[in-house]
Amino acid sequence: MNKRYLLLVPIFIFVIFSVGCSRSGGGELVGVKRERLKTNRVPHGMVLVPGGTFIMGQSDQDITFAQVAQNRQVTISSFYMDDTEISNSEYRQFVNWVRDSILIYNFLQDDNYFVQVEGTNERYIDWSKVNNGKRSLWNSKDQAVRERTRQMYYQGEDRIFGKDELDVRLLRYHYEWYDLRAATAAKNDPTKTRSDFIRRDTILVYPDTTVWLNDFSYAQNEPMVEGYFSHPSFDEYPVVGVTWRQAQAFNTWRSRLFENHQRSRGGNREIRQPYMLPSEAEWEYAARGGRVGSPYPWGGPSARNAKGCLMANFKPGRGNYIDDGAAYTAPVYSYFPNDFGLYNMAGNVAEWTSSSFNESASSFVHDMNPTYRYDAKPGDPQSLQRKVIRGGSWKDVGYFLQNSARAYEYQDTAKSYIGFRSVSAYPGVDPMNN
Repeated sequence: MNKRYLLLVPIFIFVIFSVGCSRSGGGELVGVKRERLKTNRVPHGMVLVPGGTFIMGQSDQDITFAQVAQNRQVTISSFYMDDTEISNSEYRQFVNWVRDSILIYNFLQDDNYFVQVEGTNERYIDWSKVNNGKRSLWNSKDQAVRERTRQMYYQGEDRIFGKDELDVRLLRYHYEWYDLRAATAAKNDPTKTRSDFIRRDTILVYPDTTVWLNDFSYAQNEPMVEGYFSHPSFDEYPVVGVTWRQAQAFNTWRSRLFENHQRSRGGNREIRQPYMLPSEAEWEYAARGGRVGSPYPWGGPSARNAKGCLMANFKPGRGNYIDDGAAYTAPVYSYFPNDFGLYNMAGNVAEWTSSSFNESASSFVHDMNPTYRYDAKPGDPQSLQRKVIRGGSWKDVGYFLQNSARAYEYQDTAKSYIGFRSVSAYPGVDPMNN
């Protein structure tokens, strides 16, 4: 061979490798300064899901809805995600915060518990005085406080054996959000003001514990109704009986709680994106854990590992719920996590997403961070109130545990087999900076 051509070979190879990859050997974007952002601390209880491209859609026959999960390649930006489903103890913090707020605002009305915003008529609760390590307001020795506290218990004929039990009908949470999609659609309309796109809602926050009987009429689930949310033995089990709107309210409260905590600290504060429900695409991408084409979060193709052990909490066979180690739900840190460090992305409880359910969504959503959202109003047709749920649950057969399996439930419906987890947008440019 002519030596001239031999010299050209390494030059040609160098050109291929120099132009065929947009990242340096260290995984850094060319032209992007590698710098760790101070705000990129992983939020407590979350893991970073690095962005990427994957084939979204069915990995098996779409038995239930006949081709509503068609395959499509999409790209997902990086985001943070709760490593587990929201537990009873975590959701109870929300309930107790609402409970104490209502007690202080509506019943105690003691100025000592408030901080006045200078120059305004606004005030907010000083939680350092409420939670100061002393006796709880609910066990106060002050007779006046005890009398006012009792007004939040069931009264008269609603009491059983004279016991003081909290009237959960009083636990309402008011929250607000800005409808960015509606505002963007009307940006050239001079008749619209900002207030036209501020949405407000007030909901009951206590989970519907009766779902254990409503979902299974001929099953002896009274103990689950009475103890699943309130008994400390179930603290680390996933919360159920929560509607899509209640999950939205929880995320609003969680975001505001962090903001208020940062405000109280003063000085340099960590900036974080709001908490929200994951989109359907984010959820599936996270569930796959970076495994290409795998039907389950742990890989595949079976729900058992090499030793024959079941890998998730579901219904292994007709009338059989216990072989996986749990008759109903299991603690949120049960079983092995997937490669992103996420637990129970299959089984245990199905999970709400932010996406609305549309049979043909895969044919029109964008291929970058795809989602289909519609904020249904109470008077809208039921078909517009469907929200996507993912992951299958303790009462489902193995088919619904697949990463790609889609199902839906109505946004105001609570079930004993549906919970949720939250996500927060990643504030950086390159996940490898973290």
